[in-house]
Amino acid sequence: MADTTVMKVHSADSPKGGMGQRYLASGKTLSMRLWQDEQPSEADAKEPSARDYETVGYVISGSAELHIEGQMVRLEPGDSWSVPKGARHSYKILEPFTAVEATSPPAQVHGRE
Repeated sequence: MADTTVMKVHSADSPKGGMGQRYLASGKTLSMRLWQDEQPSEADAKEPSARDYETVGYVISGSAELHIEGQMVRLEPGDSWSVPKGARHSYKILEPFTAVEATSPPAQVHGRE
């Protein structure tokens, strides 16, 4: 029998991750998260990292740079992007940034961020 479970998650009530993300709806093979009003900060500059999940995202407001495998992609409202599983990447927030991402498999499974 097919799983017919329906989930509704309001971002104000959703769990918050260690990097500031809000975890939204999640299924068995896909999850969503919200990055809301992320602020620019040189102090928060992170080294590129690779994740064991694929990410796609959509910019709601603000701007950022996605640095991925030697390339730089500027992200602005209305843009969407993808980061393949295993790709070394980092983000640089340029102005207050809000975006929604989906990860597959779910990023929060087994302590992933």
